[in-house]
Amino acid sequence: MAAAETLPLRLLLCACPDTGTAEDIAAALVEARLAACVTLLPGARSVYRWQGQVRRAEECVMLIKTRAADYPALEQRLLQLHPDQVPELLALPILGGNPAYLAWLGTAGD
Repeated sequence: MAAAETLPLRLLLCACPDTGTAEDIAAALVEARLAACVTLLPGARSVYRWQGQVRRAEECVMLIKTRAADYPALEQRLLQLHPDQVPELLALPILGGNPAYLAWLGTAGD
């Protein structure tokens, strides 16, 4: 079986400390055309180690859909807006999906 081709699109995962922060960051990214769409998933619970301690937090996870070419500028803007010292930001390749949605995503939501 041949390897799946990676499209020039990315799905980014980013956790925010609350829904209000996530909404503000999402709006800024979409308004700047750095993301076509951001889906907010409030109520996520994280358990993680930070500065030698195990911590627990309720967070809002953002699913950020963007073009691969926009990732560097999006990362820079998100790091400016995010209140965490080391924000979670993971970029995943998009291998496929609804062709009409992927075409729309490729236009950054135009």
